[in-house]
Amino acid sequence: MSAYLLYGAEMSPYSVKLRAYLRFKTIDHEWRNRGDYEDEFKQYAKLPIIPLLVSPDGEGLQDSTPVIETLEALYPEPSITPADARLAFISALIEEYGDEWGNKIMFHFRWHDETDQMSAAYILARSFTPDLDAASVKKNSEMIRAHMTKRGHFVGSSDQTAPLIESYFFDMMKLLEPHLQNRSYLMGGTPCLGDFGLAAQIYEMALDPTLAGHLRARYPNILAWCYRMQDPVSRGDFETWQELQETLEPLLINIAQYFLPWSLANAKALKAGQSEFSVELGEQNYIQGPQKYHAKSLIALQKKYQFASEDAEVALLMKSCGIEPYLTATI
Repeated sequence: MSAYLLYGAEMSPYSVKLRAYLRFKTIDHEWRNRGDYEDEFKQYAKLPIIPLLVSPDGEGLQDSTPVIETLEALYPEPSITPADARLAFISALIEEYGDEWGNKIMFHFRWHDETDQMSAAYILARSFTPDLDAASVKKNSEMIRAHMTKRGHFVGSSDQTAPLIESYFFDMMKLLEPHLQNRSYLMGGTPCLGDFGLAAQIYEMALDPTLAGHLRARYPNILAWCYRMQDPVSRGDFETWQELQETLEPLLINIAQYFLPWSLANAKALKAGQSEFSVELGEQNYIQGPQKYHAKSLIALQKKYQFASEDAEVALLMKSCGIEPYLTATI
């Protein structure tokens, strides 16, 4: 084997995230729809999740963020990390925000209303069994829909939280749209780690009827960016913090008001063995069961901040945006 093999699915945000990274780095790889290669997937996968990246020497790698970090050490150019320590940490923060908060929004919309449920279930059924006849695919899609609509609790999606999650989508869009008006990527002319994490979730939103409608009708800059990120190429350099601050800082403040309080409350609830937790987000009470994986990723982000905050400018910025307390809190 001379190239990497990437087993994934178009409807998987973490699969398209890793694919975009491989394309940007021009790392020789072959994209394989898991449904076409199920036996191979099982041979290499330690967990039944995608994406799965198999290295040329036959090692199976899973979990998109550590996979990218591993590859970044092997293929450092073109870099996805700005030289400015503030921007480097913001990039890691936004990647985490995309992976967890963006995924919450995407998953909720995909499986909450009937129109989106039916669309996603049919596409997944066709992806899993690409050669089946139409009637069989339809039957499989009904089973997938029945299964997935019961999994909203994994991201805190419920009738009770639906209005809140939907408001979080519009908050995110209102902040990103002006920021992307005159730049190709989040930090200028070349993608950073944060682009890969957040754009993948929004690309998935653009595949589903409800959010595709919002994106196409109201957010052309965001829509163009998430498509651009499917095969990203460098168009220039990273900008400076001074150039980015006016439209990027409001996103950081929003992260401090919503994502990080939820993230910390989730981790504490999990540690305490609670089956449910409540946290006030933007003067609204948000209730859900704890998410196990996200508590682990928050700890990883806190470790990154512990190192990054040795730079006084990083620490000062995170304090001014209200982020620092959540990244130094004891879990």
